[in-house]
Amino acid sequence: MKLIIAVIKPFKLEEVREALTTIGVQGLMVSEVKGYGRQSGHTEIYRGAEYVVNFVPKIKLEMVVSDAIAPQAVETLSTTAKTGKIGDGKIFVLDVEQAMRVRTGETGEEAL
Repeated sequence: MKLIIAVIKPFKLEEVREALTTIGVQGLMVSEVKGYGRQSGHTEIYRGAEYVVNFVPKIKLEMVVSDAIAPQAVETLSTTAKTGKIGDGKIFVLDVEQAMRVRTGETGEEAL
């Protein structure tokens, strides 16, 4: 099993969710986060005053998928979330040692 963590632009969330559902991803956790990468924020003008926005709003997706579907999930994430502009996000893939469904006690991939 793999834990896939993706940080994407907020307006891409629904499109990404639909694409992941289409390939068989059954569960997804979504968090609103703020952060910065290479762009280190940006400047904005509000009521004539210029100020620096150090943390850019993003969406963090977390999903645990079987090893078989992980490459396809990463590919789907990268193609669907891509705008071609700076700040498109990042995808991280980590190994998951164990998973358990609390209600039934199922473990491993059956818990997904």
